[in-house]
Amino acid sequence: MMEGLVYDILIALSLGVFGAVLFAAIGLVSGTDETTTLAPLTMLVVLLGAPPAGILTFFLAGAVAKHMTHAVPTALLGIPGDTSATALIGDANHLRKLGVPHVALRKMISGGAVAALIAVPLAVLFAVLLAPFGDIIKQFAPWVFLCAAITIAYFSAGRWAAVLALIPFVLIIVALQTLTAQYGVKLAVSYFLGIAVAPLITSLFSLLAPQERERMRRSEFRTFSLAPDMKGWSGYFPNPFKVINRRQTRMTAMAASVTSATFVFSPVAMTVIMGELIGARIKQAYDRLTTVITARNGVTESTYIAEALIPLIAFGLPLSPVAAGPAAPLFNAPPRFSVDSATGEVNNLHNFLNNWEFLGYGMLAVIVAVLIAYPFTMNFAHQAASFVSRKISHEAVIATFIGLVLVVGIWEGGLLGLLVIVTVGLLGGFLGRFLGFNIGVQFMGYYTAVLSVPAIVALSS
Repeated sequence: MMEGLVYDILIALSLGVFGAVLFAAIGLVSGTDETTTLAPLTMLVVLLGAPPAGILTFFLAGAVAKHMTHAVPTALLGIPGDTSATALIGDANHLRKLGVPHVALRKMISGGAVAALIAVPLAVLFAVLLAPFGDIIKQFAPWVFLCAAITIAYFSAGRWAAVLALIPFVLIIVALQTLTAQYGVKLAVSYFLGIAVAPLITSLFSLLAPQERERMRRSEFRTFSLAPDMKGWSGYFPNPFKVINRRQTRMTAMAASVTSATFVFSPVAMTVIMGELIGARIKQAYDRLTTVITARNGVTESTYIAEALIPLIAFGLPLSPVAAGPAAPLFNAPPRFSVDSATGEVNNLHNFLNNWEFLGYGMLAVIVAVLIAYPFTMNFAHQAASFVSRKISHEAVIATFIGLVLVVGIWEGGLLGLLVIVTVGLLGGFLGRFLGFNIGVQFMGYYTAVLSVPAIVALSS
């Protein structure tokens, strides 16, 4: 038994290190959306047969590391590092105009490190408190998913347009399931991947349209201004509590604590809301900007951790935007993990890890990510930002993930798998672009199609 535990810890540590290094590098590339990157690679780790502890540490370490290094393009280049960083770009640009982007960067990643360490134990605690209601929620899973989908759609950028767009989106998924079933092909992963890479598919199709291609055309190279590097500490590993002051530590801890419990709302929305609440309490402009950007980047960490762990531990059902999006492979990755569409029964990490294991491996993942991504970003952010902006092709990164998606789609369903990925991605991408029907809502729409629609049909027949 001890040998098995040691083996699990070593595998979890190895995959945690791999995830932290990989996503610390990916986070340096602007515009690399979490769902587009975390979901496919986590799916690959699951399908390759990694043990449950390793899967959890890979995902959490990757998410935490990415939300540290996404601060580099956001603060130094003025470009959002990913979707979560869009809520930080305003404060980052103000600090850039003041000539202190290096201060913004250090505050952001220090706040992220503090919040990540707080979020894991609190998320596990809240999950344990909610767990007694898990059986009831599973019994009513179809209706819970339907209500969650409508709620998340309403709180998205599209509001009522997103709520109404759920109807055609769900119907198309049901139609695609019926079509593939006629040919003996049952797909699940392909729907996830189609939704995850929807913005990429939409952009590629847009290039084929003359009008859109002309709109995208640029006559000059894009230029960036990179501030000089300034180091204000000795040694390799700075103390985050010396980078942020007591008030910033307190505000970040408060924001992380609150957002470790509110797991049903959009991470971007929570980042904006907590920033506004904290900023309203501080009058001095510079202090307000640095405190808000510190707390907001902390919230990007705490929301991702909580929204993945709480539904996973308490219910085993993906009842949050993160759980239904980037963390979806932790819940549903056939043939290894599944959510039964008829009964709401689950077979995923919820069943394979206990509460103490979630806490232990979750803390291991966060500590590994902090030890790798935090000092790297603090010491080499300037060089990394310069290298990425000059040498790394954004198109090459996108092509890599498109290639991975194609491989997994062919593996699951051959030509039908590819057609489903393209169809769902194209539809979801255009709905997201024009109606604010974001990726989190689309994932909830998928679960509504596979869980809620059969229940509604059975009730009406």
